[in-house]
Amino acid sequence: MCEVLAPGLAVSVLKAIFQEVHVQSLLQLDRHTVYSIITNFMGTREEELKGLGADFTFGFIQVMDGEKDPRNLLVAFQIVRDLIAKNYSLGPFVEELFEVTSCYFPIDFTPPPNDPHGIQREDLILSLRAVLASTPQFAEFLLPLLIEKMDSDLQSAKLDSLQTLTACCAIYGQKELQEFLPSLWSSLRRELILWPLLQVFQTASEKVEAECLAALHALSACLSRSVLHSGTEDLLDSFLSSILQDCRHHLCEPDMKLVWPSAKLLQAAAGASLRAYHCVTRSVLPLLLEQYTKHPQSSQRRTILEMLLGFLELQQKWGHVDEDESTALSLQAPVCSVVFSALTDPSVQLQLVGIRALTVLGSLQGFLSPSDLELVVDHLIHLALRGEDSQSSEAAMEAAGSLAPIYPKVFSGRMVPRLEEELQSEPGEEGSRDHHSLQQRCLQALAAVSTHTSIVRETVPVLLQHLRKVQKGSEAGNAQDLVSVCQSLHRVALQCQQDAEGCWYYHQTVVPCLLAMAVQAAMQESTQPLLGKALLEEEVLAAMVPVISAATTHLSPELAAQSVSHVVPLFLDGEVSFLPQNSFPCLFQPFEDGECLEAQRRLVALLMAFVCSLPRNVAIPQQDRLLRELLALSCSCDCPFTATTAAKCFAGLVNKHLAGQQLDEILQLAVNRMEPSLAEGSRRMQALTLLLWVTKALVLRYHPLSSRLTDKLLALLSDTELGPAAADGFSLLMAESPDVLHKGCHADVRIMFRQRFFTDNVPKLVQGFHGAGPDVKANYLKGLSHVLNHLPKPVLVTELPTLLSLLLEALSCSDRVVQLSTLSCLQPLLLEAPQIMSLHIDTLVTKFLSLTSSPTMAVRIAALRCAHALTSLPTTVLLPYKAQVIRALAKPLDDKKRLVRKEAVAARGEWFLLGSPGR
Repeated sequence: MCEVLAPGLAVSVLKAIFQEVHVQSLLQLDRHTVYSIITNFMGTREEELKGLGADFTFGFIQVMDGEKDPRNLLVAFQIVRDLIAKNYSLGPFVEELFEVTSCYFPIDFTPPPNDPHGIQREDLILSLRAVLASTPQFAEFLLPLLIEKMDSDLQSAKLDSLQTLTACCAIYGQKELQEFLPSLWSSLRRELILWPLLQVFQTASEKVEAECLAALHALSACLSRSVLHSGTEDLLDSFLSSILQDCRHHLCEPDMKLVWPSAKLLQAAAGASLRAYHCVTRSVLPLLLEQYTKHPQSSQRRTILEMLLGFLELQQKWGHVDEDESTALSLQAPVCSVVFSALTDPSVQLQLVGIRALTVLGSLQGFLSPSDLELVVDHLIHLALRGEDSQSSEAAMEAAGSLAPIYPKVFSGRMVPRLEEELQSEPGEEGSRDHHSLQQRCLQALAAVSTHTSIVRETVPVLLQHLRKVQKGSEAGNAQDLVSVCQSLHRVALQCQQDAEGCWYYHQTVVPCLLAMAVQAAMQESTQPLLGKALLEEEVLAAMVPVISAATTHLSPELAAQSVSHVVPLFLDGEVSFLPQNSFPCLFQPFEDGECLEAQRRLVALLMAFVCSLPRNVAIPQQDRLLRELLALSCSCDCPFTATTAAKCFAGLVNKHLAGQQLDEILQLAVNRMEPSLAEGSRRMQALTLLLWVTKALVLRYHPLSSRLTDKLLALLSDTELGPAAADGFSLLMAESPDVLHKGCHADVRIMFRQRFFTDNVPKLVQGFHGAGPDVKANYLKGLSHVLNHLPKPVLVTELPTLLSLLLEALSCSDRVVQLSTLSCLQPLLLEAPQIMSLHIDTLVTKFLSLTSSPTMAVRIAALRCAHALTSLPTTVLLPYKAQVIRALAKPLDDKKRLVRKEAVAARGEWFLLGSPGR
C-alpha cells in the first residue's frame, strides 16, 4: 500500500510471488493477502505492471487457478475486470484467462447459515458475468459454453446463460456472433416454441421465457448496430429471415396453439431497432390482417388483434416514420377497418382490445385521416354512452381522454356538442332509469375528455349548466345527481392541475359559480325553507369540497392571492360582488348568530376547502379575525357537520400559520375555550372534535403545545362519556386526512411525525392502561391499537417485544373496533417478525380461533387472515397445533357470508399443507 515505493520494487515483489509462491496451497487469509497485493499495485503502479506485458497476466492466471473461496473469488474477478478494462496485455493467454474464470460458470453457491461475511450467490453471479461480458476476445470461447448451458435441464443455468448472453450483446459486433447465430437461434427457439408445443401443461418458467425474449432482443439490437458495406452479408436480415421462416406458419395454424409464443418472439426481435421493425412487420402485418378476416370467432380475432396491437405499439417507439418506410402506414385502410370492426363486435373483450388499438393508432402521427378521426370519435361516443358493458364504456372514456390532447379541435368540435345534446335530452321511450344512466355516463365522458385546456373551456360550462339545472329542476331533492356532477368537476380539476392556464381558467370559472349557487341556496333556505335544500345536504357539500380544493392547490401564489382577496371577505363581511348572479334576497352572514342562519353556517365547509388548500406563502386577509370566528363557531354550533368543518378549517390555518406571538395567542384562546367545554356542559363532543383537529395540526408541525394537548386527550380516555370517542381520535391523529392537513394541500407535515408521536405517547398509553379501571381499559387498548396500526412496520417490529402482551390482551376486549384494529396490526407482524411471534404461539392460536366465531363479519375475516398468516411461522412451532386448527377452521367453511368462507378455505388449505414435502 506504500505510495512512495521505489520504482521497480512492485515488479520485483510480484515476480517473486509468481515464481516462488504456490498461492493455492496457502490458507484463505494468505491467499486474500496475495490478491490484495496485486490489487494495490494495479491501483498505484499500473505503468510498471504493464511493462511486464503478458507475463503479468500469465502470473495472475497461475495465482488464481483453483481458487474456491467466495471471498477471494470476488477480489479475483475484480482483478480480471481491471486487467481487461485497463488494457493490460493478454498476449497469447486470452483462452487461459477465460478458462480460469469460466470454470466457475454457472455459479453454484449456497451461503452457509449465519454467514458473517454476507456473500450471496447473486454477488458472485454478477461479478463473474461482468468478467465474461467484458471483452469480445472471449466470444469464441464463451458463446459455445452459453449455448451448452442454455440447453441444460437446470433452470438456474439457463437463466444465468441467457442473462450473460444479453450482457455480451452490448459489446459484441456481428463478427463475434456470425458463426454462432444458427445455434443461438436454435436454443432460443427450443425454449420459446418447441417446449410449449411438446408439453401438455405449460411448465416452462416465465422467467426463462422473459430472459429468452430479452436475449433475442439483444441479439437483434447487436446486429442492427453493424455498419453495412457493399458486398457483405446483412446478418440482421438473414437472422430475422430465419426467425420469420420458423414462426410464420405458426401464425396461420387453425388451432392457433403457438400464435402467442411466436408473436412475442417476433415482437422481441422487431423492437430492437427501426430496421428490425421494418424487416419483421413487412412480412407479419399483412399476414395478421389476413388471419383476422379468415377467423370469424371473436376469441380468435381478439388474439390476432392483440398481436397486431403489439406491433403497432412498437411503432410508437420510433416516433414519426416516413410513409414509404412504414408498413403500418402503407396498410392504413385495412388496419383501420379491422380495428373499427372490433369496436362493433358483440364481444366485450374484443371491444376492449379494439379500444386499446384505437388509442395507439391515434398516437401514431399522420396515421388517421380526418374522416377516420371523425369515425373514431363517433365510435368512442357510442361505446362510452351506449356500450352494453361498463368495462368498454370506461375504456372508451379513457381512450377519449388519451386522444383529446392530440386532436383537441376534433374532440371539442364533435364529441363535446354530442355529449351536451345527450345530457340535455329529455327521457324518451327507454324510460327514466335508462335516461338517468345515460346522463351519468355523459357526465363521466365530459370529465374524461377534458384533458386539454381548449376542451376544458367547452366542458366546464356544460357541467356547471347541468348542475344549475339539477338544482332548480323537479328533481331538486335528488342529492345524488348533484354529487355526480361534482365528481365529474373534480376529475376535470385534477386533470387541469399541471397546466397553469387551464388551472386558472377552471378556478375562476368553477369556484365563484359553486359559491354563488351555495350562497343562493342557503339564503333561500333562510327565507323559504325546502327550496334549494339538496345543495345544502352534507353529502353534496362534502362532494363540493374536493372540487374547490383541487381547483386551488396548484394555483401560483399571485393568482391565489387574487382569489383569496375575494373569498375571505365573502364569509367575513358578506361581500358578494365577485359572485356571478349576485342579486341575493338577504345578507350572507355565516358567522352571525341566529337559527335562520344555520344553512349559511354549513357553507363554512366550502371556505375550509378553499383556504386550507392555499400555498403556505399566500397571505390570508383578516386571518386573526377569521380564526376567532371559526373558533367560536366550532365551539358554539349545535350542528355536528358545521362544528366539525369549522374545527378542521381552524386547524388547517393553524398548521400553516407562521410561528410567533400571534399564533401563541390564538392557540391560548383555543385552549381557554376548550377546557371548560370539555369539563362539563352540552357541547363536550364539539370541544373534543376541536381538540382532536388542533392537536393533529400541531403534532404534524412539531409545535411545543402538541404534547400538552395530547396529554389532555390521554386524560379523556378515562372519561366514561368521551373516552370511546377520544380513543377513536388517535386514529384521526395518525391517519392521512383526505381534505385538510395533508401534503397535497400544502400543510406543514414533518417527516417521521408518527414515529415521534409513538415514542412520546405509547408509554403513557401503556401506563394509563395498567392504572385504569375495568370499565375504561378498552379505551386505552383502542387508542394503542390505532397508533400501532398507522406506524411504519419496521418501527413496530423493533418495539414488538414490549408491546405484544398488551396486543394479545386487546384481542380479549369486547369492543369490535379494538379487535379489528389489533388483528390488522398483528397480521403483517406474523410475516415480518416470525421469531418473536413464535414465542406466543399458544395464545395466538387460541385467540384467533376464538375470534373466527365473532358476531361481526369483519372480525371473522381478519381473524381468519391472521390464522392464515400463522403458517409463515417456523413449521416445527406450528405442527403441534395443526390438527386443532384444521378442526376449528371447519366451522367457518359453512359461514353464511361468502367472503368469510373464502378466507376460511385459504387458511385451512395452508394448514393442511403444513409439513408437506417441498413446503
